[in-house]
Amino acid sequence: MTISDELRQRLAGVRMLVLDVDGVLTAGSIIYTDSGEESKMFDVKDGLGIRAASEAGLQIALMTGRVSQVVQRRARDLHVHHTIQRVGDKAAALQTLADESGLSLPSIAFMGDDLNDRDAMRLAGVSIAPADAVPDILAIADLVTDAPGGRGAARQAVEAILKAQGRWEQAVESYLQGLAERDRARRTPEL
Repeated sequence: MTISDELRQRLAGVRMLVLDVDGVLTAGSIIYTDSGEESKMFDVKDGLGIRAASEAGLQIALMTGRVSQVVQRRARDLHVHHTIQRVGDKAAALQTLADESGLSLPSIAFMGDDLNDRDAMRLAGVSIAPADAVPDILAIADLVTDAPGGRGAARQAVEAILKAQGRWEQAVESYLQGLAERDRARRTPEL
């Protein structure tokens, strides 16, 4: 990924990253079981990036046009506090999220991959797309990741933001320290 000085400055001001789900956190496939249950596959690299972002104080939000318990579970596992599902107008939902969070739109980055993300991407301070986004979205994105959706694209977005802020290394160290502390706590016998 090539990041200009101007874009690096804009990334440095980002306080929240809003991620579309299907096509950004997943490869875009929706799997139904014979019993009608929905299944999605998420990338662990994206998950680690999101957890590191949280450790660094970067707010993360998930926004999707669909409704899925799987998305709710993933958000809970990653300690994502804003999960907005069944969104028809993502730009309006983004404006509401900004207002409710007390953030200005220039301090919000939005990552999307398809036409229903277009207006939210135009509204956000920084628009990001995975490498395999549709051409209309690639054309308006300020930053296009090298990775496709569901295969590390969200992680690359998080890294770009935190590196522009000079907080990536600290976020990684904080995340790893938390892992070590949780591991020690599990190994400590109860008295």
